Amino acid sequence: MKAVAIIPARYESTRFPGKALAKLLNKPLIQWVWEAVNNAELFDQVLVATDSILIKEAVDNFGGQAVLTRKEHQSGTDRIAEVAESLDCDIIVNVQGDEPLINQKVLSPLLQVMKDTSLPIASLMTPIKDFSLLSNPNLVKVVVDNDSNALYFSRSAIPFNRDNIPLVDYWQHIGVYAYRRNALMQLVKLPSGKLEQVEKLEQLRALEHGIPIRMVTTEYNGIGVDTPEDLLILESLLKEMDYEA
Repeated sequence: MKAVAIIPARYESTRFPGKALAKLLNKPLIQWVWEAVNNAELFDQVLVATDSILIKEAVDNFGGQAVLTRKEHQSGTDRIAEVAESLDCDIIVNVQGDEPLINQKVLSPLLQVMKDTSLPIASLMTPIKDFSLLSNPNLVKVVVDNDSNALYFSRSAIPFNRDNIPLVDYWQHIGVYAYRRNALMQLVKLPSGKLEQVEKLEQLRALEHGIPIRMVTTEYNGIGVDTPEDLLILESLLKEMDYEA
């Protein structure tokens, strides 16, 4: 099973333009992510998909490999699909370009579950232990069926616990995906669905068109960087953990 990891990285991030090139402990954020994925030693190839020559040059300078894509893509999924179209592989793993602490322990279960050739897409979920986060619309929640296939993703708290039943499990979606290559190419050709447009969650496109997403449990809850303030918080955390650039 040939697997390729692709890290989408556009320059014009809405809340943090140039985020991929922002320095974290004197090293560009995109370098942290590329090195973390590459060091997992799970993939035949690790690529950055970017619309920016500046990002491509930065990746080339630290010894990574980047592919320039069209600027007009509406999502990271569309961006990686452009790159995947020319690849000869079985599995494409989409790793967000702002997840510098991603590692082998997180990524390996995704590849393991994709050994089931009937699965088109797999993704990650982690238990929500702080229930105060359930009302945060930036924290995407997911509910699954008995086979761990996603039933629905939402920015709202799901399920709604009408009778306050104790010990209800809530799950946060972690936006790392493994796609069978043909499923990825099919997905990006489908029209955006109504639920996707309402929730502004592109993974709902797959569910609306009957494409299952197998959810894999992880303890990793993601430390994404959306703003310059997030970067400062992450830098302080890395210093506490004795990470070195």
